[in-house]
Amino acid sequence: MRRLVGLGLALAALLTASLARTQSATGDLVAHDSLRVCADPRDLPFSDEQGNGFENKIAELLGGDLSVPVTYVWYPQVTGFLKNTLLAGRCDLVMGTVAGDSEMETTSPYYYTGYVMVFRRDGDWRFTDWNDPALKQLRFGVVARTPPADLLLSHGLMDRVKPYPLVVDTRVDAPSQRMLHDVVDKTIDVGLLWGPLAGYYIRHENLPLTLSLLKGEPSLPRLDYHISMGLRRNEGDWRRKLNGLIRARQEDINKILIDYGVPLFDEQGAPI
Repeated sequence: MRRLVGLGLALAALLTASLARTQSATGDLVAHDSLRVCADPRDLPFSDEQGNGFENKIAELLGGDLSVPVTYVWYPQVTGFLKNTLLAGRCDLVMGTVAGDSEMETTSPYYYTGYVMVFRRDGDWRFTDWNDPALKQLRFGVVARTPPADLLLSHGLMDRVKPYPLVVDTRVDAPSQRMLHDVVDKTIDVGLLWGPLAGYYIRHENLPLTLSLLKGEPSLPRLDYHISMGLRRNEGDWRRKLNGLIRARQEDINKILIDYGVPLFDEQGAPI
């Protein structure tokens, strides 16, 4: 009798484990009564608690197509973000991550952007390539530990750089915004920064600046990226549903991104 009871318990355990794997594989762990988004509460132009970011707007678009409300789990984009949100099962979608992220499954990309060079519209600013001696006369702004810093270092231009911090309290500081104002004020000549940030502040504050895609070099970290949405692994049905929504809504997504000044590029690097 004890053997039969033990066998029954073992079979029940196997059935439970199998069911859990099936639920995970089909996305049944994903909430069906709302679109639960993992997001930073103070990270414009991407997201904020008032729903003013472009990721908020795109989430609302998807929620409408799914016929469910959008709810948020707020957590700053610092170490522990994924562990305490998506991977903890508290929410089901990260609105923006690099395609192929090693910590998450990712959807099909929904935009392609990169780092940009920002300079004054009224400036006489041009050069042939990064070995041009004229660059020795320019002053550059770059956020520490970002890929453009490697580009400047490889061409011996770090002595011409004003650095800006990468990690800050976003409630009181916005390094990318400060960099752009330094270009306007002629404290620096050129700012090298992430395109969506540059485009947003230029448009939002009507700054007299223009931007251009920053071209990478084969031996250095890449400067352009396809951006996708992130979800937990083994949620195939959820991923397929999201990919279908992205395909159906790509034109509307592009309109939102362009309205926020996000520089969008085609696969050849030409502006959209």
